[in-house]
Amino acid sequence: MKNNHINQSGDLHMIDISEKEITFRTAKASGEIILNKQAFDSVLQLNNKKGDVLNTARIAGINAVKQTSNLIPLAHTIPISAVSIEFKIEESRSKIHCYATVKSEGRTGVEIEALVGVEIALMTIYDMCKYLDRGMQINNIMLLSKTGGKSGDFIKK
Repeated sequence: MKNNHINQSGDLHMIDISEKEITFRTAKASGEIILNKQAFDSVLQLNNKKGDVLNTARIAGINAVKQTSNLIPLAHTIPISAVSIEFKIEESRSKIHCYATVKSEGRTGVEIEALVGVEIALMTIYDMCKYLDRGMQINNIMLLSKTGGKSGDFIKK
């Protein structure tokens, strides 16, 4: 099996994408965090002592998307056209779902950026609520869909 990140000498390197076609690309990822009732209520009632949890998590997720190439060693710096971080509340289970959608026009995909956005948004919720619940669970981080590029479209089934 060929590994594009290893050169003929066996050294890791960043893949050369300079010859790839520029295409419009999107990716959507999701994940969830389960909190205890007290932490969950502090998020919904906007009375968390650290501030507005979901808006802080949204900004953290957006910033993470823009910083992905600084976090993932072989990821390319890419032009980000749009980032959306959204939350869906599941009150009956004290669960918050996070969705990140990333758009770019470039030579490489935005799947990693979407996944990083979700992870950092959820970790920000954890950070802001840990004084109320150290047992929170971050689960089911996954790519839901991607479009563009040589490999074509993907939709999780």
